[in-house]
Amino acid sequence: MDTTPVGKNAALPISADGSILKVYQVGPLTVVGFAGMDVPDEVCIAGYRDQLTKLLDEHKTEVLAFDCSGVKLMPSGMLGLLTSLRKRVSRVELYNPSDDVRMVLRLTNLEPLFDIKTVNL
Repeated sequence: MDTTPVGKNAALPISADGSILKVYQVGPLTVVGFAGMDVPDEVCIAGYRDQLTKLLDEHKTEVLAFDCSGVKLMPSGMLGLLTSLRKRVSRVELYNPSDDVRMVLRLTNLEPLFDIKTVNL
């Protein structure tokens, strides 16, 4: 599996308001996250969708992993985005989701759509 490491300091600007989605690695396994901060509000979701779609296409991503470390809550729009991205790749992995995020995934019956992993980053 050939992956291109981007590094912890790399960032993909997402919206005009300065919100940033961190891109840690690109390639067949693409890893993105929010640098240990809560997921930004709903107004950013459309921008995230556009940028992530472009990222997936450019790097022929097969597995998309979201680092959820430090994310306490996930807005419903982000849950919808994760679900729609699941249709574009063979697998979506969620790294280190909080107990609250896991509970929401269970309550919404979305948990089976994702591979949930505890990893050391």
